Amino acid sequence: MNKKAIDSVSIKEMDSDVVDAVTIDCTIFGFHEGTLEVLLVQHAEGISKGKWGLPGGWIKKNESIDNAAYRLLRDLTGIDNIYLEQLRAFGSPERFPLSRVITIGYYALIKKEDYRLTPGFTASAVKWYKVKEVPELIYDHAEILETSIKRLKRRVRQAPVGFNLLPEKFTLLQLMHLYEEILEVEMDKPNFRRKFLRMKLLVPLNEKQTDVSHRAAQLYKFDPKIYKSLTERGFNFEF
Repeated sequence: MNKKAIDSVSIKEMDSDVVDAVTIDCTIFGFHEGTLEVLLVQHAEGISKGKWGLPGGWIKKNESIDNAAYRLLRDLTGIDNIYLEQLRAFGSPERFPLSRVITIGYYALIKKEDYRLTPGFTASAVKWYKVKEVPELIYDHAEILETSIKRLKRRVRQAPVGFNLLPEKFTLLQLMHLYEEILEVEMDKPNFRRKFLRMKLLVPLNEKQTDVSHRAAQLYKFDPKIYKSLTERGFNFEF
């Protein structure tokens, strides 16, 4: 294998410090104006130059796979200090055109407004795309994205997710729209409100929306202790 021909998500020229058969790919979700988004990078060099894919790259021999995921995400996008959860390995024999390469998928949910995107390393651009409007992705990244979406759909039924996607203060309608967007279903507002308030997860605030043309709705925030408890022990929430 010609090491200089390695894909642009890799280190520019692989050397003996790189594990040349295992990579990392990260699916980073954000939520903006009622729409679920995913973070993509455009490759600046290599066989996928000019194409879009998930942030990722090669693992160094002297680092753990978790540390590699954080390093690659930081170097490619500027995003740091987030919680990444391991998804699974993807190892189809034909997933990488130059050799047999297995990738380990990670995913995360973040408040996109909390981070400033800075393309670097082998990325010429980094951009948020609506999940339903992503361009053609390299290799098997569409499969990795779809697997991440399926994991997210399971998670919202088993644990709260809004803390990492919504602003600190939000309305019940914003929360419902988040669940509708992830699960791709239309929900009954009174039923959703009743079930969520019954969980004691939300703290009603003595505040309402501002700068809106419609009737201002009450604002809520998450109770951090109950949020943590429900995240750890889970629940079976049917909508």
